Amino acid sequence: MAGRGEGNGAATMAGVATGGVEDAYGEDRATEDQPITPWAVCVASGHSLLRDPRHNKGLSFTEKERDAHYLRGLLPPVVLSQELQEKRLLQNVRQFQVPLQRYMALMDLQERNERLFYKLLIDNVEELLPVVYTPTVGEACQKYGSIFRRPQGLYISLKEKGRILELLRNWPEKSIQVIVVTDGERILGLGDLGCQGMGIPVGKLALYTALGGVRPSACLPITIDVGTNNEDLLKDEFYIGLRQKRATGQEYSDLLDEFMAAIKQHYGQKVLVQFEDFANYNAFTLLEKYRANNLVFNDDIQGTAAVVLAGLIAAQKFVSGTLADHTFLFFGAGEAGTGIAELVALEISNQSKVPVEDARKKIWLLDSKGLIVSSRKDSLQPFKKRYAHEHEPVKDLLDAVKVIKPTALIGSAGVGQSFTKKVIEAMSSINERPIILALSNPTSQSECTAEQAYSWSKGRAIFGSGSPFDPVKYNDKLFVPAQANNAYIFPGFGLGVVISGAIRVKDEMILAAAEGLADQVTPEHVDKGLIYPPFSCIRKISANIAARVAAKAYDLGLASHLPRPKDLVKYAESCMYSPIYHAGPWQLGHDKWGNTQASMLLTNSRV
Repeated sequence: MAGRGEGNGAATMAGVATGGVEDAYGEDRATEDQPITPWAVCVASGHSLLRDPRHNKGLSFTEKERDAHYLRGLLPPVVLSQELQEKRLLQNVRQFQVPLQRYMALMDLQERNERLFYKLLIDNVEELLPVVYTPTVGEACQKYGSIFRRPQGLYISLKEKGRILELLRNWPEKSIQVIVVTDGERILGLGDLGCQGMGIPVGKLALYTALGGVRPSACLPITIDVGTNNEDLLKDEFYIGLRQKRATGQEYSDLLDEFMAAIKQHYGQKVLVQFEDFANYNAFTLLEKYRANNLVFNDDIQGTAAVVLAGLIAAQKFVSGTLADHTFLFFGAGEAGTGIAELVALEISNQSKVPVEDARKKIWLLDSKGLIVSSRKDSLQPFKKRYAHEHEPVKDLLDAVKVIKPTALIGSAGVGQSFTKKVIEAMSSINERPIILALSNPTSQSECTAEQAYSWSKGRAIFGSGSPFDPVKYNDKLFVPAQANNAYIFPGFGLGVVISGAIRVKDEMILAAAEGLADQVTPEHVDKGLIYPPFSCIRKISANIAARVAAKAYDLGLASHLPRPKDLVKYAESCMYSPIYHAGPWQLGHDKWGNTQASMLLTNSRV
C-alpha cells in the first residue's frame, strides 16, 4: 500500500524524487519517537499540494519543483524567497487597524501555508503574540461563531458520549504529543464561552510550535462541549455549540473519564494533556483526579504559577533578601491565585528547608468575601483552606494591605482597576520597592495599568502584568513593563516533557521551569527594570526551560527516552521544529531499526 498512488513501490525503492512532497529533513517530525513507515504516508502533488498547508510554499516553489510536482501553470511565473513572502505578509497584516482582522488574517495564513505562518510568528513574536493569543484571542472566542471559516481541532460533545475513541480515530494525525483541551467555561477573564472556547487550544498550540518547537502535526486542540450557561450565546443564531445548559455532576464526570481513557488508549501514556480554562471547581478536581495516572498539566494553575514564581525570583535582584523574607498578598483565590501561592510556598520550603506548612504562613489570600482566615474554614473550598490563617476578618483590599503589610501584591481575580491609587500608595508607603503584579487578562480586566503602577508609586514599583502594556516614561525615566505571560513557560515545559519522554508531571518539574526562566534574567535586563527576559529570544528561553524540565524528569526517574543526552540544552534545540522551507534532492534513508525508508515516496503519483 502506498497511499492513493499505489503500484509505485519500485520507484519508492529507487529513491527517484519526481512525484510528490515529503519532509525529507525530518523537521516536521523533529520531536517524534520514530519515523512513520513510508507506505503509511499519502503524498500530495499539483493542485492538492497547493492546498496542503504543511507542504505548500506558494510562490517559493522553485522552477525544478514546479516541474517535479506538477505545479507548472498553477502558479504565476515569479519565484519568491520565503523572506520576501514574509515581508509581504507582514505588510498586509499591519494594514489592518482592527486586532481581530489581524487575527483572522494570521489564521487564514496558518490554514494556507503552515511554515510561512510559523516563520512570520517566530521572527515577529513580540508584535504578533498579542494578536495570536491574549488579548486578541479573547475577542476571537467571543465572536468565534461569526468568524468561523474552517474547523480547527477536534470537537467532542455530549452527543458523542460512548464514541470518543472513534472520534479520536477520525483525526488524521496518529503521532500526537501535546493536547490542549478546554470545556470553554472560563475563557480568560470573559467567562463561559462554551464551544467557542476552541480559539484557546488553537492559539496555545500555535505557541507550542512557534515558541517551543513542538512540531505542528504533533499538536491536537480539543474542545469538550457540554453546553453553556451563557444566555447570549444560546440565543445567538451563529453559535456553533450545543444549545443547552451545561452538564454537571456525574454526566460531566463520566464524559471526562471516557475522554481521558480514550486518549491513553489511542495515543499512549506519553501524550501531554494540558487542561485550559476550566472553571475553578473543575480545574482543581480534574488535575488532582488524573495527575497520578496520566501525563496532565493545567496551565492556569501550574503554568501561571511557574511564570509568576520566576518573576518573583527575578525580582529578588532588585531587593535584598530571599523569598522567605517576603509577605505575599493575593487578590483572587481561584485556580491561578492558589496555584501561584502553592508553588511559591514550595519554593520557599525548598530554599529555607522548612516544612511547606510553615512557608504558607507567609502567604495571604483575599477572595470576593474578604481575607481568607481561619474563622471562614467551614465555608471554604478545599484548595483555599490551607491558607486560612489566624486573623480578624478583613473585607477590603486596602484594609488588607494596611494590616498584612505585604511586600508583594498579586492580582488574579479578573476585577479590572481593583488596584486603586490608594492601594498602590499604601504598598509604596510600606515598601521601598513594592512588587505589583496585575495578572488578570485581557487588558480590560487588568487590576491596574503599567502607567498607573509607576506613577502612583512614584516610579518605585516592580511591575508585571498578564496583558501587554507599552513602555512608560515617568520623571524622564523609561520603564519597560514585564508581561508575566504563560507563553514563557508552557512551550518550553511541553518540549521538555516530550524530549525526555516523561510519563508524569511532578511539582519539582514545575519549579525547575520557573527557576530556569528566572536564571535567564541578566543584569542588563535588571537595569531596564525587567523581571523577565525579552520575548525576542523566546526560543532560546524555551530550550533552556526544556532542558531544566527534562533534567528533573530524568532525576526523578520519570523519563522514558534513554539514554539521557549529555547536553540537554543542545538536544532540546536540535529537536525544535524549523519553519524554513526545504527542497530536494530527496534520498533514501534508514529508520533506527535499519529498515530502508524513502523520503520521497512515489513517482508520477497524483493525489
